[in-house]
Amino acid sequence: MDNATNKNRVKIYPVPDGAVLQEDYCLRVRPAGTEAWQELKAYRVKVDMHDVRNASMAYFDFSGRVEVEITFPRFYTVYKVDIRPLSLGIKPEIEPKKVTFTLDRPVNLSVEINKDRFHNLHLFAGDLDKALEEMPDKNDKNVLLVKGSLTRSGFLSDETSRQLEQMPEGMSPDGHPRRTLYVEAGIYYIGEAIWRLPSHTSIYLEGGAVLIGGLAFEHGEGLRIYGRGILYLADFARFSSINGIRLNHSKDIVIENLMFINPPHYTVSLGDCAQVTVRGVKSFSCEGWSDGIDMMSCRDVTLEQCFLRTSDDCVAVYGSRWDNFGDSRNILVRDMALWADVAHPLMIGTHGDHAHDGDIIEHITFENIDILEHHEFQAGYLGAMAINAGDKNLVRDVVCRNIRIEPFEHGKVLDFQVRWNKDYNPAPGRGIEHILLEDIDIISGDGEEPSVIAGYSEEFVVRDVVIRRMYRDGKLVCDLAQANIQTGAFAKDILLEQANDF
Repeated sequence: MDNATNKNRVKIYPVPDGAVLQEDYCLRVRPAGTEAWQELKAYRVKVDMHDVRNASMAYFDFSGRVEVEITFPRFYTVYKVDIRPLSLGIKPEIEPKKVTFTLDRPVNLSVEINKDRFHNLHLFAGDLDKALEEMPDKNDKNVLLVKGSLTRSGFLSDETSRQLEQMPEGMSPDGHPRRTLYVEAGIYYIGEAIWRLPSHTSIYLEGGAVLIGGLAFEHGEGLRIYGRGILYLADFARFSSINGIRLNHSKDIVIENLMFINPPHYTVSLGDCAQVTVRGVKSFSCEGWSDGIDMMSCRDVTLEQCFLRTSDDCVAVYGSRWDNFGDSRNILVRDMALWADVAHPLMIGTHGDHAHDGDIIEHITFENIDILEHHEFQAGYLGAMAINAGDKNLVRDVVCRNIRIEPFEHGKVLDFQVRWNKDYNPAPGRGIEHILLEDIDIISGDGEEPSVIAGYSEEFVVRDVVIRRMYRDGKLVCDLAQANIQTGAFAKDILLEQANDF
């Protein structure tokens, strides 16, 4: 139930029997100014394929101001607490066995006790007013209700999709498909592990709903999947290659505020899709090739307000791959927190139509992003921000703006190279051009190698890279040496603007 004093309110969602929990922390929340605490349970999420460990994830919604209390049932004596992203400036009160802090806006956090990034608490505090506004009316004639139980599991399958397809199509006043599947709190097994979704449909997962399996949408249009539910895939083996959501050859798609626990492959796979918004997604992975959100041959895509902790690239933009063919363009990635336990937080360019003339990957913007980790030792896969043009691809017109990079385990800040990666590329890329880096804020760490900007040959070059306002440890850097950037062969017109140039 909601608990309110004036405008301060909190909503805790039920946890169904059988959900896999982690009990490293005792969590309580309450609206600021009240006395009664509410208990908050944490789910188990596995992180870091190098050495898989159990971390914690909890979520709730609130409005106004909320107080959070964390205590430790087993072993902790607290001497240090980091609440990240650091840019949020959240300062906790610390006692030997307790941590408290106050929130006044929706946030996605990592709470790290005594410098431990692998058994940490991921805390997602959402917007209650928006959550209540978006909740469908269960009694509406356009809503198909799946009744849930907190004590016994349910089942979802293609038969559920057939029932939806029998309902009238149409659009609601907010521009989303009118016919809606409402899934109440509870655990649901997806028949044959993958649920294939119909076009012109909204699917709402209530807080406390846990779906075991993945979703697929192919050759369709008009889909919205939203709510406060969880897709749980931790029990599927790595080479089952099940994605959290697989979207292919489709358009007009919205995915909002879902949580994904350990898909063995991508969290969201986008192939040959257009007019897509992915907003507020939270995800954890711990397998090889378990990327976050990857786009192959996609157009007009917006990713925003997501928290992705993955054991491969967090966000990747490619050209052609598998049965998806064509250029990628008009991609906006903003207001994100990215944590790559392996590989790259941000990646562009590896895959394309190498059998023909390659692809063009263009008009890509990364904006207002906190990079919380980059941990990679393989020489060909370093770079918190990486553009590696292969497969005859041409990458151009890329903007990275307001990027904050916290100290990472090992890697490079930048890796902009035209490459021929023999593991993935039958041919090198064609080039990289017209790149703008603006307002890049780096906190130096011990694991940083020099960044590299380099072309492949006289024909396949990197050209026209402008770096405007790059900071290290709060100080404006004045040349490439201070920026820790090396320019290799076939790199032309690389400019780091001086303070008096603007």
